[in-house]
Amino acid sequence: MILTVTPNPSLDRTYEVPGLDRGEVVRASGERMDPGGKGVNVSRAVAAAGAPTLAVLPLGGAPGALVAELLDGQGIPVAPVPVEGHTRSNIALAEQDGTLTKINAPGPELTPAEAELLLSTVGERSAGAAWIACCGSLPRGLAPSWYAELVTRAHAAGARIALDTSGPALLAALRERPDVVKPNAEELAEAVGRPLATVGDAVKAAEELREWGAAAVLASLGADGQILVDASGAWFASAPVDAVRSNVGAGDSSLAGFLIAGGAGPKALASAVAHGAAAVQLPGSAMPTPQDLRPDAVDLTSEVPMDRPLKEPVR
Repeated sequence: MILTVTPNPSLDRTYEVPGLDRGEVVRASGERMDPGGKGVNVSRAVAAAGAPTLAVLPLGGAPGALVAELLDGQGIPVAPVPVEGHTRSNIALAEQDGTLTKINAPGPELTPAEAELLLSTVGERSAGAAWIACCGSLPRGLAPSWYAELVTRAHAAGARIALDTSGPALLAALRERPDVVKPNAEELAEAVGRPLATVGDAVKAAEELREWGAAAVLASLGADGQILVDASGAWFASAPVDAVRSNVGAGDSSLAGFLIAGGAGPKALASAVAHGAAAVQLPGSAMPTPQDLRPDAVDLTSEVPMDRPLKEPVR
């Protein structure tokens, strides 16, 4: 079972639009509403793959109730932590050329008591979990050290931690040695404080995160693919994508694919890339099912193309 923790979940509304003209009426050609937040998306991807999961998340107000209802409708069990504030609502505008515009609300401010209740709920519900995936930004009221405390408690209980966050929260948690961290290229560059122009730059940055405490680094490089850097070395994998429809939740789907496949080694990296490539070809934040995956199309190698320029360099 993969338990997910989403400190700042959301109700996500995605509209497919032909294009954006500022100040004009834009008519959507399609729309969908999904429970959102990075950890929620990981649970949705795990469930879509037919594996067991449990989503731990603070919920408040009518949006929170709707998030729980939508997850229940997808057969995903929820361990809700009641909070006084209202769960945030986010909007995504997906254009036909693949451009995505997102409007993310700040979310509620959690009290110290709610922050502690969230931590204790994770501890109470994590028995038997193969992995605890801690994902997303921290809401107002949670200090950057909150994830670090969660990693400490989880390890004390014998659980493995996958962490997908950024900024001060990521740096603070590294000191507690999470089992795997999953930054994208921008988050990786932010962590090491320098631009990334090549695949080799990304590998070197991932190695630094390992020096700071991460046991393994699974980094998404967008259209270039993904790298895995761990104690055995570095691996690189990519997969063809016919057309990008929406990249909402693609990184979360990748993390789910990685954990489903064991959470370590090149086999798990290949699974991560297959899930991510499938996700970007689906509408909104829809998660791929096994029928959507093309594992044979994944190109996996230990001969990392260090000098290859990134298609989307981070300046």
